[in-house]
Amino acid sequence: MKLLAFTTGFFTGLSLILAIGAQNAFVLRTGLIGRHVFVVCLLCAASDAVLIVFGVTGFQTAAQIVPWLQPVLLIGGVLFLLGYGALNFKSAFTSTEALDTDLAQVPPSLWQTAITCLALTWLNPHVYLDTVVLLGAVSAQFEGAKTAFASGAVLGSFSFFFSLGYGARLLQPAFKSPKAWRVLDFFVGCVMWTIAAGLITKALA
Repeated sequence: MKLLAFTTGFFTGLSLILAIGAQNAFVLRTGLIGRHVFVVCLLCAASDAVLIVFGVTGFQTAAQIVPWLQPVLLIGGVLFLLGYGALNFKSAFTSTEALDTDLAQVPPSLWQTAITCLALTWLNPHVYLDTVVLLGAVSAQFEGAKTAFASGAVLGSFSFFFSLGYGARLLQPAFKSPKAWRVLDFFVGCVMWTIAAGLITKALA
C-alpha cells in the first residue's frame, strides 16, 4: 500500500509540473545560463514541498469538518485530470510549438533571481490547485499511507526541478524540438488519465 501511495504521489506530482509554463521556462533558462541554478531549483522544489504537505495534511482536517468536501473535490479532481489529460493529448497530436527560453529573463543578482522565482511560484493560482486541492484529494484515497504519498510527490518535485535546472544544457536541443514536446505531452496525458481511472475505480468500489 505504501509503495503504491509513494509511486502514485511521485508520478502525480511529477506530471502536474511537466507542462511548459513561465516557472519551468525560468528554471530552464537559469540552467542554460548557469547562474544561481541551485537556489532556483531549491526554491521551486521547497515551495512545492510546503504546499504538498499542507494539501495532504490540511485536506484531511478540512474533510472532517466538511464531510461533503472529499467527494466533491474527488469528482473535481477526476474532471480536472480528464480535462488536463485531453489537452495534453490534443497538444501531442496538433502542437507545432517548441519552448522559447527567452520567455523568462533571468535577473543578474541572486536576490532578484530569488524574488522572481518565488513570484512565479507563489503568485501562480494553478500551483494551489495542483498541490493543495488535487494532490490533497488524491491522497485521501491512501488512508494510513499519506506520508508515503506526500514523500513521493515531494521527491517528484525535487527530481524534476533539479533535473531541469542542471540538465538544461544537455536537454537544450530536445526542448527546442516540437516533436520532443509532443512525446512529453502524450506521456503526461497517459499518466493523467491513468490516475483518473484509478480514482474512479476506488470511488466505485
